[in-house]
Amino acid sequence: MMCRHKTLNVDVIPSYADYCQKNGIKGILVNGTTGEGSSMTTKERKLVTEVWMEQCKSRKQHLMVQVGGISLPDVLSLAAHAEKTGADSILCLPELFQKPTSIADLIRYLKMVAKAAPNTPLLYYHIPRMTHVNIHMGTFLNSVGNSIPTFSGIKFSSTVLDEGLAAVKADKEKYCVFLGAHAIMAGAYTLGFSLGIATTQNIFPQFGETILKSIMKGQLLQAQETQADLNTAVNIINKYGPFVPSMKAAMQILSSVPVGETREPVTPVPVEQMKKMEIELRALPFIK
Repeated sequence: MMCRHKTLNVDVIPSYADYCQKNGIKGILVNGTTGEGSSMTTKERKLVTEVWMEQCKSRKQHLMVQVGGISLPDVLSLAAHAEKTGADSILCLPELFQKPTSIADLIRYLKMVAKAAPNTPLLYYHIPRMTHVNIHMGTFLNSVGNSIPTFSGIKFSSTVLDEGLAAVKADKEKYCVFLGAHAIMAGAYTLGFSLGIATTQNIFPQFGETILKSIMKGQLLQAQETQADLNTAVNIINKYGPFVPSMKAAMQILSSVPVGETREPVTPVPVEQMKKMEIELRALPFIK
C-alpha cells in the first residue's frame, strides 16, 4: 500500500479488506506502527481512513483509527476526522517529543484528544519500546476514573506481563486491553487477556485465533505449540531487518496483498534478502 516516496496505492485496500475478511479478522486498525502512520501526511492519513471506512462498512468490520504520533493540532484534526468519517474507535500514541512523564500529563493530553472526537471511544497506544513513555498502565487505568468520558482502554504493546495483567484487572476490569505483543499470546491469554491487535495477524491470521481459542477451551498444549510455531516464523522474519520493514516483506511474501515497500526514511528489505526469507519461511512445515 505504501509507495517509496510520494504516493499511496489506496487501490489495494479493497483486496486487503477481502484478505482480512476471508481470514476471520473482524476489526481493522489503520495508520498504526506497521501501517506507517507517522510516515504519512495528515491528508494521506485521512484518505486511508476514508477508503478503509468504505470497506469496513460493507464488511461490517470494526474500524479503529490511530491518530497520534504528530503535532497536537494535527492529532486533533485527525481525531475529529475519524469521528466524522464514522470510525468505531480511536487509538492515540502519546506526544513523542514533549513526552508525558506522569499520569497527570498523559490524562491531560488524552482529554484534549477526546474533546476533538466527543462521541467516539478513545484508547491509548502503549508501545514503550518505540515511544519511550514508560508510565505503568495498571496505575494509569486505575487513575483515569471519569475524567475522560469516552476513554475505553489501551493497546498494550509490551511484554511486561505483570503490568499487562494489572491493566486488565484495573478498575474492576472496566477497560478493553488489547494485547499488541505476538510473542507472548499464549501466556497473556492464560493470565486473563482476551483481546489482541498484532502485526502478525496480517501474515499468520490463523495463529492468534488458534492460540486464543485453545486457551479458552483449556487446550494449553495446543496453544503452546502454536505459539512456538508463530515465534519460530517471526524469528526468521526478524533476521532480515527491523520490525516494520521485515514484517511488511513477510506479508508481501505470504499473503495475497501487495503492500509495497516502506517509505523513506525506513529502509526496506532488499529483494535478494526477501528471496532468502521466503525460502526459509516456506521450509517450515506449518507454512503452506
